[in-house]
Amino acid sequence: MSIQKIAKLAGVSVATVSRVLNNSDSVKSKNRERVLEAIRESNYQPNLLARQLRTSRSSMILVMVSNIANPFCADVVKGIEEEAEKNGYRILLCNSGSDIERSKSSLGLLSGKMVDGIITMDAFSKLPELTSMIGQTPWVQCAEYADTGDVSCVGISDTDASEFAIRHLIARGCRRIALINHDLSYKYARLREQGYKTVMQEQEHGYEAIEYASELSFSAGKAAMEKLLQAAEQPDGVFAVSDTLAAGAMRAIGDTGLKVPQDIAVIGFDGTELAEMVSPQLTTIQQPSRDIGRQAVSLLIKKIDNPESPAERLMMDWHFIVRASA
Repeated sequence: MSIQKIAKLAGVSVATVSRVLNNSDSVKSKNRERVLEAIRESNYQPNLLARQLRTSRSSMILVMVSNIANPFCADVVKGIEEEAEKNGYRILLCNSGSDIERSKSSLGLLSGKMVDGIITMDAFSKLPELTSMIGQTPWVQCAEYADTGDVSCVGISDTDASEFAIRHLIARGCRRIALINHDLSYKYARLREQGYKTVMQEQEHGYEAIEYASELSFSAGKAAMEKLLQAAEQPDGVFAVSDTLAAGAMRAIGDTGLKVPQDIAVIGFDGTELAEMVSPQLTTIQQPSRDIGRQAVSLLIKKIDNPESPAERLMMDWHFIVRASA
């Protein structure tokens, strides 16, 4: 279906259809509705290349995700896609795997004006290497909150959330609380470890045990927990920085004949569906994953529409979900 046929179907000029497609305010509401109805009836898809030539915009957003297999990342991307489509944008997804070369390859799209902006979920420590390539392109960092800088971002207070989780374990009687963390090149991993250490150092017994999972996976969480169980002094509580790691930890605990939470209480992080699928169900810090994605798109569109606007930082609320594991 061409733009000319849409105009004929709606009983308006080609110019009117073009103004509607470009969100012009000069179209009468009656004519706009007729055009939109014709578009709906014909399932018309505008030619993005032609629109780009007219408007110097592609209506595309590049989304760089560190690990799309991570349920939390997948939920954030769903929120990004929903909000982008609502505002007339499509997304190009790059699963970078935190690989700097793969990230640089995807950023080549910026030089060709193939995308209007970029949302990243990579580690902050790796981003300085990409900054020169991103240049002045509108950019939002998603799910890794920055206190300062020129990049807009949206996330939660990881430190506060982790402190709350550790205090919950202490309140239920745990004294030897271990942490299963991930790559410290991610700011969230550093902040969650900071929250863990802050509370543990307040305790008189001085127990502290941290294992670093090789990746955010079930098997890596299981391996990290197995190491903790080999210690002379086993933990009676475990805080894992993702639900996936926590699920692996619970399997390792069960394989030794111990029980959750009677012998070792477990808390996860993210609030994914996995937390309700494991047995016993997992106590977790729930992030507003889809809302984080939606807000990232809103911040990005503001920057696309007004490149000179200052960076914005949104701190979202988190919730503590108590279930049987702790």
